[in-house]
Amino acid sequence: MERVYLTREGLRKLEEELNSWKHIRLPEVLKGLMLAREHGDFFENAEYHAAREELTRINSKIYQLEQTLAQVQLLDEASIDNDQVRILTTVRVRDDAKKSERRYTLVSPEEADPTIGKISIYSPVGRGLIGKKVGDRVVIEIPSGKVEWTILEILPPHGTGGLNNGGTPST
Repeated sequence: MERVYLTREGLRKLEEELNSWKHIRLPEVLKGLMLAREHGDFFENAEYHAAREELTRINSKIYQLEQTLAQVQLLDEASIDNDQVRILTTVRVRDDAKKSERRYTLVSPEEADPTIGKISIYSPVGRGLIGKKVGDRVVIEIPSGKVEWTILEILPPHGTGGLNNGGTPST
């Protein structure tokens, strides 16, 4: 499994999610499984089979989260330079065709949230921006076609927070 790069906030959220699965969802399903067992005949007991399937799904999710957490490498936001686009930097781009501007913060897939402008470094846009510098022009293939952008600004990670797609800070 590859390294998972997270901020402290991202790590906290992942740990909270794991805690929720282990200490809330899992006990709920185990209780449902015990109740379903009380109904007798397992071969014709739909509740029992549904609870077993849900238990398998939950155990799989817990395992996946534990494996992800085992690969975490915390990112020191203060040590990330903004001389080029890299993880945790915020980049302001101009869409050359539409003459509009957008801002994106590049993050790990685990912290991505496009609704607030946080995109994965592995997304088509993320891959197209990584390593670029101010003034560079990029052509990126996205599901709706090609976009041509100019890199206008690269902001360091500390203090940037989430940005929405309109380019304004989120509150």
